[in-house]
Amino acid sequence: MAQSEERGGVLLLWRSPVLRGFSKRFLEWVDNQSMLKQKSKDYYANGWRLLADTVVAGMRLDAISQDDTGVLSFPGGPSNHNNALRKLRRMLGKAEEWRVLRAAPKIKLQQERERERIIDEHVEAKLLPFCKQPLRDVLMIMRDAGMRNQKEVFTMRWEHLDWSNSRYFVYDSKTPKGRRHVPISPRVLQSLLARYSDQKEGWVFPSERAKCGHLTTVARQFQDARKDAGLPDDLVLDCARHGFGTEMYRATENLFAVMKAMGHAEVATTMKYQHQDIDEIAHVASQRVQ
Repeated sequence: MAQSEERGGVLLLWRSPVLRGFSKRFLEWVDNQSMLKQKSKDYYANGWRLLADTVVAGMRLDAISQDDTGVLSFPGGPSNHNNALRKLRRMLGKAEEWRVLRAAPKIKLQQERERERIIDEHVEAKLLPFCKQPLRDVLMIMRDAGMRNQKEVFTMRWEHLDWSNSRYFVYDSKTPKGRRHVPISPRVLQSLLARYSDQKEGWVFPSERAKCGHLTTVARQFQDARKDAGLPDDLVLDCARHGFGTEMYRATENLFAVMKAMGHAEVATTMKYQHQDIDEIAHVASQRVQ
C-alpha cells in the first residue's frame, strides 16, 4: 500500500490472472472492435494460436519477464515468431491499460530478413515430382501468375475466370491494388480444366473440412515435398511469387508491368521481389577488354 501511494498507482487487490485465461477477455475485446479490420483480427488470432502451446500461456501476467519471452521459439521463420510476440506485447499492454498488470515488460522482436531464395524453373523441376494435389496446382499458379497463396490462390472462384482470354480476375486481395487481372498460362489452364465440371460459380479449391468452404493451407504438403526433394528449410512457398517477379522483370524489363501484375502499390515493394543473377552483370563486364 505504501508503494502504491508513492507511485500514485492503483492498488491491485487480486492476483494477476494467467495469460491463457486473460486471452479470452482480450480476444472478445478484439472481436468487438468495429474499427479493426478482419485482417488484423485474424493476425491476433493466429498469434494466440502460436502462444497457446508455450510455457508463458500458463504463467501469471505479473510473472512474465523479458527473459521468458526471449527464449520462446515458434515454428516457421522470424515473421511467424514476431507475430506471436506482437500478440503477447499487445495483450500485456492492454492488461496494463485495464489495470490488471502494473507494468508490462519490454519484448524484443526478431530481425526479419527479406527472402533470399526463389522458386524458379530449376527449383520447380526438383519440387514437382514430389508435389501432391492441390499443392502441385497451387505452386504452378503462383509461379505463372504471381498470385499470393492464402488470400488469392486458395480463394479462387470459377466466376472470375475468363477462359477465352486466359485471364483471372483477383477479386479480393491483401491491398486495394491487389484487385487485378493476372495471366493464366497454358499449363495452368490445363490444370484448371482438369478441375472444372461446367461450374458457373464456386471455389476452385473447395474443402469440406474448412468452415470457409475452400482450401486454407498446403503447408504440410510443401514441407514434405521440400524434404523429399532435398531442398533447404528456408525455401518457402512464397518463394514461388518471388520467382515470378524476378523472371517476369528479367524477360520484359518492364518494372511497372510487373508491379501491376503482382498487385503492388509501390515500386519499392516490387523491388523486394527482384533476385537478379550476377552472371548477367558479369557477362557485360567481360566484354570490356580495353
